[in-house]
Amino acid sequence: MADRPRLIVDAARACVVTDLGRTAGPARGLAVNGALDQFAARTANALAGNPPTDPLLEATGFGLTFRPTHDVLVAVTGAPAVPSIDGRPHPAWSPLSVRAGQTVHVGVSDAGLRAYVAVHGGFAVPRLLGSVAPDTMIGFGTEAVAGIELPLLRSHPPLVNPVFGTTVFHFGLPREPRVPTVLDVLDGPDAREFGTALEMLFTSRYSVTPRINHVGLRVAGPVPQRPVSGEVLSRGVPVGAIEAPAGDELLVLLRGRGITAGYPVLAVLTSAAQDVAGQLRPGQRIRFRRTTAAAATATHLERRRLLDRIAARAQSAFAAHVRTPVTKGR
Repeated sequence: MADRPRLIVDAARACVVTDLGRTAGPARGLAVNGALDQFAARTANALAGNPPTDPLLEATGFGLTFRPTHDVLVAVTGAPAVPSIDGRPHPAWSPLSVRAGQTVHVGVSDAGLRAYVAVHGGFAVPRLLGSVAPDTMIGFGTEAVAGIELPLLRSHPPLVNPVFGTTVFHFGLPREPRVPTVLDVLDGPDAREFGTALEMLFTSRYSVTPRINHVGLRVAGPVPQRPVSGEVLSRGVPVGAIEAPAGDELLVLLRGRGITAGYPVLAVLTSAAQDVAGQLRPGQRIRFRRTTAAAATATHLERRRLLDRIAARAQSAFAAHVRTPVTKGR
């Protein structure tokens, strides 16, 4: 329909429409894919008043610029950035009202790699097995390139102060990266085969190489070697698996990884560490830290409770705004 709200992309590189992933994919031989920083993606949707699985934009490394054809409500999270509306800076990690025709620019700082932009109502784009997540192996997905018009499911009245022109509520949720970055891991299925050599993983520093994509990333540094001989049979591997191939680099598998592999898996990133890994840039120094399943579960549940509180506060704020609309002063 001609009057359907749309997002017109003016400039973008390495930007896609994604969601939390294709959970039905692995059972059918497809990678789960989806947002590499799941916490940032979930938070963006919560701040925009969306369900956590709604489609949103993932901009990698270069940022993007867009204009809505109707009034919309957006939220920008992920890599530290200061989104601007018609050149005026606004806070990230907070709902932002954008008027029809206004230009929004979202940059990506050198403190992270991926920014997420959620729009209230989400995007109406093709799905595969219930997900819009791109899969480069089969050529599926919606890329946000300059000139494309992405259809939206709905518009949203502005939630702004009529005098100052700012959003009427904020949450204050910026995340600053830790330096050096520490990634928590659990022992992998082949950890025992490494014997005492496994400790090298936790006492060494590693450097992220330029070989980064949704499949995984390679980190340069000491690679523990198994004292046992024999090949590792190809088998299923989890997202976050850390493999030790021959050479001087470890392979950290992310959400686009194949569901089977044949390298020994010495450790697995926790869900929180997977989000951190999704924001790593080439040259960044990292180290690995062993944790327990109980500690990893506690961190995961704490983050989910935070997301529930954000979603509840956003929904309450939206409902209050509808009940008591902001009116212009005399």
